[in-house]
Amino acid sequence: MGSIPEPLDVLPEEFSTIGAMLQRVMGFVPNSILTLARRPHLARSIMPMLAFIGSDDCLIENELRPLIAYMASYGAGCRYCQAHNSQVAAIAGVAPEKIANLWRFEESDLFDERERAALAFAFAAGQQPSDATEADFDKLARHFSKDEMIDLAGIIGIFGFLNRWNDMMMTPLEALPAQTAASLLVGSGWDAGKHAGSK
Repeated sequence: MGSIPEPLDVLPEEFSTIGAMLQRVMGFVPNSILTLARRPHLARSIMPMLAFIGSDDCLIENELRPLIAYMASYGAGCRYCQAHNSQVAAIAGVAPEKIANLWRFEESDLFDERERAALAFAFAAGQQPSDATEADFDKLARHFSKDEMIDLAGIIGIFGFLNRWNDMMMTPLEALPAQTAASLLVGSGWDAGKHAGSK
């Protein structure tokens, strides 16, 4: 990777709890976290937010969380996070054909109106600058409580950091999400790009 810092081989012991959660949710500890953990003070700041997305405290249903994160990442153009969220969606039990049609959620009958409102908002909000409008919030309000809207926006905001971090750092994509994305996201034009190759 030239002068870009390589991911650590093992997550430091102080992050064992989040590491175990990521292993359970994703099947591996992402290279993005292993790179952040080179500077523990930096990793400590993001770990609680990541833990929130995977916790029972989050009011958004488990299957919808990675779809929201995927659409925010799609809007931001982060292929690393798109691959990761396709993998997390598969683990969460989202049907493969639904993951494969995420990029055309507005016209696919695989998505209900609640999901469409969330995904449209995530795509708009994931862009830089945010393209989310008051009309997008009005659509959300038809299907989500105010507290649910905050949690939904929280997922998008957390991935705003991760999208920027991984795109900037050219984080090498791990084999498992690379395989999932290559098989399920082909219709969206996905490829690993700068994230090709794994550590």
